[in-house]
Amino acid sequence: MSPAEKNSTTAVTPSKVVCIGRNYVDHIKELGNEVPSDMVVFLKPNSAIAEELIAFHQEPIHYETELCFLIKDGEYSAVGIGLDLTKRAMQSLLKQQQLPWERAKAFNGSAVFSDFIPLNLLDKKASSHWCFELSINGKVIQVGHSDLMMYSAETIKKSVAEFISLEDGDIIMTGTPKGVGVVNEGDVFKVRLWTGIEYINSDLLLHNMLSNQPNLTHQWIAK
Repeated sequence: MSPAEKNSTTAVTPSKVVCIGRNYVDHIKELGNEVPSDMVVFLKPNSAIAEELIAFHQEPIHYETELCFLIKDGEYSAVGIGLDLTKRAMQSLLKQQQLPWERAKAFNGSAVFSDFIPLNLLDKKASSHWCFELSINGKVIQVGHSDLMMYSAETIKKSVAEFISLEDGDIIMTGTPKGVGVVNEGDVFKVRLWTGIEYINSDLLLHNMLSNQPNLTHQWIAK
C-alpha cells in the first residue's frame, strides 16, 4: 500500500466485533454443516483483536478470511479484510455438546484486521461488488465474493441492528468462503481486496482479479 493509501485508512476502535457464520454455501459444505434456516450471528469482544497472527492458543488455530465493514453513525463507513481465528477442535466439541462457541471463537488474539479504507474515498457502498483473496506463502488459498454471500452486507446490518446497538468503530465480519485451514508458525498470510468486479463465474473472477490492481493489500507472518 502506498503512503497516500496508508494515510487514507481509518483507525479501528470497536466495542465489539459482530461475526456472521455459515454465509457461503461452499464453506458450509466443506465443514459438513447444515445450511441454517436463519442468519448465524456471534460476537467477539474488543479483547479478541490483535495485531499479530497467532498459530497456537491452547491448540492449533484455524484461519477464516472475511470481508469486513466498519460502523459509523449506524452505517457502514469503511471496508477491510479480517481473519476470524478459530479453535476448530474445541468448536467441534462445543457443537457436539450444544454449547456456545465463545471459548473457540472469542479468545484473546482471535481476530486480526487489515487497514480499513473509507467507502467514500473509494466512491463505493457496502452493496457494491467486493472480492477478496487469501494467499499463504504465495499460494492462493481462499477467494470470496460478496455476490456469493447468502446474506448481503446490508441485510446483515439491518438484521443485527434489530437486536443489538451498533456503535461507532464496531466491525462486522460477513463470513468466510471455502478454503479454511490451519495456521502454521512462519506462514506468510497475504490478503487482497478489490471492488467493482462483478461475479459471473469463478474462472472469470480470477482472471479479472489478476488483471486489476487491488484496492487493499495486507500481510501477516504467523507467530
